[in-house]
Amino acid sequence: MYDKDVDLICKVSEKVARPYAQEIEKLTETLAWAGSASIDDLARAVRTAALGPLVAVGSGGSLSAAHFLAQVHQSLSGQLGQTATPSELLNAPAPRSAAIWLLSAGGSNVDINGAFDDAVAREPRQLAVLCGRAQSRLSDTAQQHSYCDLLLYELPAGKDGFLATNSLFGFCALILRAYLAATQASADWDAIEQQMSRLLSVENQTMWRNSTEHLWGRSTTVVLHSPNARVGAIDLESKFTEAAIGNLHYADWRNFAHGRHHWLAKRGRESAIIALIGDDEPLAERTLALIPDDIPVSRLRLPGPPEAASLGALAASLLLTGWAGEARGIDPGRPGVPEFGRKLYGLPLKKSAKSRRDAEIAAIERKAFASHAQLVERGQLTFWQSAYNDFNERLHAASFAGAVLDYDGTIVDARARTLPPEKDLVQIVVRLIEDGLVLAIATGRGKSVRLSLREVLPKPVWSRVTIGYYNGLEIAPLSEDGSPNDTTRPTEALAAVAARLRAQPEVSLCAEQTDRAHQITLEPKHSLREDHLWLLAQQAILSEGASGVRVVRSSHSIDIIDAKRAKGAVVDAMRNRVGNGAILCVGDRGRWPGNDHELLAEPLSLSVDEVNLDPATCWHLGSEGSRGPSVLLEYLRRLRPRDGRFLWE
Repeated sequence: MYDKDVDLICKVSEKVARPYAQEIEKLTETLAWAGSASIDDLARAVRTAALGPLVAVGSGGSLSAAHFLAQVHQSLSGQLGQTATPSELLNAPAPRSAAIWLLSAGGSNVDINGAFDDAVAREPRQLAVLCGRAQSRLSDTAQQHSYCDLLLYELPAGKDGFLATNSLFGFCALILRAYLAATQASADWDAIEQQMSRLLSVENQTMWRNSTEHLWGRSTTVVLHSPNARVGAIDLESKFTEAAIGNLHYADWRNFAHGRHHWLAKRGRESAIIALIGDDEPLAERTLALIPDDIPVSRLRLPGPPEAASLGALAASLLLTGWAGEARGIDPGRPGVPEFGRKLYGLPLKKSAKSRRDAEIAAIERKAFASHAQLVERGQLTFWQSAYNDFNERLHAASFAGAVLDYDGTIVDARARTLPPEKDLVQIVVRLIEDGLVLAIATGRGKSVRLSLREVLPKPVWSRVTIGYYNGLEIAPLSEDGSPNDTTRPTEALAAVAARLRAQPEVSLCAEQTDRAHQITLEPKHSLREDHLWLLAQQAILSEGASGVRVVRSSHSIDIIDAKRAKGAVVDAMRNRVGNGAILCVGDRGRWPGNDHELLAEPLSLSVDEVNLDPATCWHLGSEGSRGPSVLLEYLRRLRPRDGRFLWE
């Protein structure tokens, strides 16, 4: 489909396009902006992404930024980083355990918006959007999904011309800053910024330009690069093709040796080489020494740590594109858009079948950890449909007297855990309490929850809300000022484990440890693999031979507790209060070893995020592409008072 909107976008882009040289002049300004802009939200999102694999999605110039993100993610987090175009995302979907990041300077093209719609339906571990325009379709849609990390950065240089320039360089600089901060990397941003300033200086640009001007008489450019400079080579290929500057292909030093050198044997007279050299200069020079003498070579050295080489290679790509275009009579910023190109740009992205799932299929796929197609192929769909129907029948047949809710990740978003619950959620909680629902909250935290709830709940209902502090190890009404008790020393079993943990240098390097009477809490100082602290805690318990001690994992910490029954104790207390009425249990970490595993093993339990493996409990029945407090709000809105109890409707 091709419509007037697409035609308008293309015409507007042509109208605002600036000469490429003017865009390059703003790179130094963009670097300074990227070095001073607030990255608090971006670094927080990076800390979540760094817990596992990541898929970076982009089109056109944003695809180069996606390659940069994937490379930095893999380098600094130690997790797998993968790049995909929107079409590749739809046809080769990322697993639920991956974070999906979508990058777009303008946020308006059909491909990135189609990719967002599909990614929402896939419900990845994390969904993030890095966009350069607040007023765009992508930003507007992302704001409708509260669990999505929407990261808006509008660059002072304004909209790019035909090719991605300042948006690409600025986004990549921001990404690198955030990863350096979130992972506490050894590389220093200030040093990297200084290195980039030297590369963009008039002196260095003049030197590089002089060293490459003899290349542009050859129709084909071969870019040989260090592994850390790969994104520069990728971006050069993209820009040379999009602006029709010339033929270009690339390879790293060793892949060049595996057959790609043969191009020079047959077409050496029409080829020239650009060498992007990082910290592997000896290999680069041994390779270049074997190139025939009649093939011109330009060496661009990218000093500094690997991260500096990556960003420097991108800067080199932006500069080289301008010089090559000028030599060949092409302005890369204003090459013009042909009529068939406008029509191509507006073609709709194929919709994924997954984006059309109904509520039953969405719930079953979450529970079975498999797609609808996979379940059909395995002959398992009928089983899960039966389990889904059985659970729903029990929900509708129940007469609820009370509810036990987890706090972090359920009542409040884990990303905003220092803030009180949202107003609309508070309103419905108060209404349910006033209508007679007996409410308890089970949390791994202490008095901070008491303070947050008192801030938003009216005082008359405090005595009607029970809090199970420290994973249910201390239970008291919200109205009780003396709870929880933070002064009691750890029990004998926990004291030994606590001492063992404090004696491990790795624990002190990567986590903050807090010891309480029945709970030890480990909070990561920086991004770690999700299971890293959990394994350290298990090791300490095994080393001490501590019995009756177990480890649970929340969205922000690892808790070691010495109770046989933790959040389940809050459910027991609730049963003593309500008698034979049913109890609805809601949490976000139902999968073992999540700290809601026990809570969500109850017969009538719902998750707002992770589910367990039991087909009879812990279903996620929220709207497709939703998680966290927004799902809890859906659940609570389905409770209707009737004859002193509450029914699920």
